Amino acid sequence: MQTINFSEQNSVIKQYLAELRDKKYQQNRLLFRNNIERIGEMMAYELSKTLDYKPKTISTPLGTIDTQLPKDDIVIATVLRAGLPFHQGFLHVFDHADNAFVSAFRMYTNREHTEVGVHAEYMASPSVKGKTLIIADPMLATGGSMAAAVEALCKTGKPHRIHVACVIAAPEGIQTVQDVLPDDATIWCAAIDPGMNEHKYIVPGFGDCGDLCYGEKL
Repeated sequence: MQTINFSEQNSVIKQYLAELRDKKYQQNRLLFRNNIERIGEMMAYELSKTLDYKPKTISTPLGTIDTQLPKDDIVIATVLRAGLPFHQGFLHVFDHADNAFVSAFRMYTNREHTEVGVHAEYMASPSVKGKTLIIADPMLATGGSMAAAVEALCKTGKPHRIHVACVIAAPEGIQTVQDVLPDDATIWCAAIDPGMNEHKYIVPGFGDCGDLCYGEKL
């Protein structure tokens, strides 16, 4: 199992993430969604370096040239609704990919809102058998929603490789997801924060990603 943390290296991802965390920037939903999307694009580019490639000859108007193109069949999956702009960033890079969507959300199971369960309602996915599965979800807090998504998607077939991508992760979430992933899977994070508060939100994090992207929910 490999975990890649982009906060350990210098890139413009740090600027986009700093803006996502900033309370003033968060007042602009368009900017917030765009930065989530841009981090998805850059993460997808870095992930593309790990794919398998095959030789191909391309005909131009003036001749031919040999190159190497990805041979992986890719499925990009996300967890509704917060994952939509992150998913779109990956789709901009892997524009030939198939897509999958899982509706899984947290539910507090006690009055104090300190214990969380996960409820999965809906999934639309092609078979992931033999394919490279990328599951993009911005926040990996408890890891319950991501673990549920991994298990649900893998019921459609055994993937060739699994990549879990998030903007911010908590160590507890990484551990939860590692328990359901194969040994050759990779977790990609723009940052890993120290932990969660009593309500199971990542601290310092940036708040509820779905609400910041699309507005508060009942």
